Amino acid sequence: MQATTTFRQVNWTFANYRTYLFTVLFVAGNILLPQLCHLIPNGGHIWLPIYFFTLIAAYKFGPKVGLLTALLSPLCNSLLFGMPAFAALPVILVKSGLLAIAAAWVANKTGKLSLLYLLAVILFYQVVGGVFESLWAGNVAAGLQDFRVGLPGMAVQLFGGWIVLKLMSK
Repeated sequence: MQATTTFRQVNWTFANYRTYLFTVLFVAGNILLPQLCHLIPNGGHIWLPIYFFTLIAAYKFGPKVGLLTALLSPLCNSLLFGMPAFAALPVILVKSGLLAIAAAWVANKTGKLSLLYLLAVILFYQVVGGVFESLWAGNVAAGLQDFRVGLPGMAVQLFGGWIVLKLMSK
């Protein structure tokens, strides 16, 4: 198993129907996975499921599919299920957007897939998003919550994301 592989990002225009088709598929994944995780007490906080398919979408399909997925997933979940709560939406939207931008940028610039690149993407959106969350909440502990509770979710993003992207690159 090779740790770093050549990776080709697909980057469709907004005029291409596949941009919207794949966005719908990734948003559906970001709706279903959180519903499963919320069956576990604090499952959303532990597994961070709303970010998983955003990572895949942005890394493989670029900033358009990634950002559409990042924005629509939390909004649809909130409207359909009340989770995330409306008050939490700004933080989740910022983190999702940061994840999409970072993942798309790293995949495009490197043309490679590796655990190290995915770790850099995850740490970027969590650290910068955590700073935003701390400022938004006026509380440093709020910004550190994902690092206190969500490490299993970050591990799933890292290793699960790497496996899914590796399979998609074949």
